[in-house]
Amino acid sequence: MDWVDDTGWLASARWCPSPNHNERPAGTAVDAIVLHGISLPPGDFGGDAIERLFTNRLDPAAHPFFAEIADLRVSSHLLIRRDGELVQFVPFPRRAWHAGRSSLAGRAECNDFSIGIELEGSDDIPYAGAQYQRLEAVLAVLMAAYPAIRPERVVGHCHVAPARKSDPGPVFEWGRLARSLGIPAPGIPGVQRYGGR
Repeated sequence: MDWVDDTGWLASARWCPSPNHNERPAGTAVDAIVLHGISLPPGDFGGDAIERLFTNRLDPAAHPFFAEIADLRVSSHLLIRRDGELVQFVPFPRRAWHAGRSSLAGRAECNDFSIGIELEGSDDIPYAGAQYQRLEAVLAVLMAAYPAIRPERVVGHCHVAPARKSDPGPVFEWGRLARSLGIPAPGIPGVQRYGGR
């Protein structure tokens, strides 16, 4: 049985603490989850580049793309790798730096009130079954620990920053996720661009 401990760490995750987080605004409840897609370098899976990015240890000389992003200070609460492995970088009570300029239901700055979950993948390569299984299990734990998170508040980066982000991409099976959350497919009510697979 998985659980969130008193300090906001998930028991089933491998912990890889990131320095890239800060306090949420006082009195702000966690009531949303933002799903992302990431691969480093783009389209390549495996390796430790994502962990290095989120812990400020990415070598800019290791790949031409890394030189463009090595100075970024970003993080997410969780990463789900292709094989379903779960890595946690930031405890849930803290504000991870994952969504950037964003808005959900007219409310700006989604980092303030959301949990960020990265899926190792890209916009055009289907995610693995193990990732969906792990995501569904993690969402159940998080929604029990943070009851203000309603199913319609589980969204993609593409929904909260549509002008600049497309992840987790058109290959993400939103219909499958909606069914696991007990919401009729093809998607979560009130969220534009929510695909129906």
